[in-house]
Amino acid sequence: MDPKNREHLDQAVRHLNRLVAASLVIVAVALVNIMAPDTAEKWWGPEPEMAAPMAEAPEVVSDTLIVDGIHVASGLVVDDGFIQVKATCLACHSAKLVTQNRATRDGWKKMIRWMQETQNLWDLGTNEDLILDYLAKHYAPDEAGRRPNLPTPTWYVLED
Repeated sequence: MDPKNREHLDQAVRHLNRLVAASLVIVAVALVNIMAPDTAEKWWGPEPEMAAPMAEAPEVVSDTLIVDGIHVASGLVVDDGFIQVKATCLACHSAKLVTQNRATRDGWKKMIRWMQETQNLWDLGTNEDLILDYLAKHYAPDEAGRRPNLPTPTWYVLED
């Protein structure tokens, strides 16, 4: 064999031997940790302390929690049609998109048609009337208009 090739072969064998030895050490350490954790602690000391747990877990809102007629997780009013609106509208977007908008029944119908024509909203079938009734009842335009007029004060004449 050519001496140059022999040198490369010897170098590759040494490298392979080192990899095998390192792998065996890793496997041995893993087995000791799995089979006898108390032995591992004697050899390498106690496991490092984990980060302190959070002081308080974040609040999780139940999907069924209803307070004062409002579904807490979505913010939608719970009434006839709520389940259909939740299943249909919230399948694609946030409930906030519903609650921040106001429209008449015809206005909601136009929005639904626009979503069907441009956003791939499916045919709502028999649920459409129930959904439109719900939206028109609970998310209709506010009729507040302008603020009320200020009360007219009683005028009197100042005497000189």
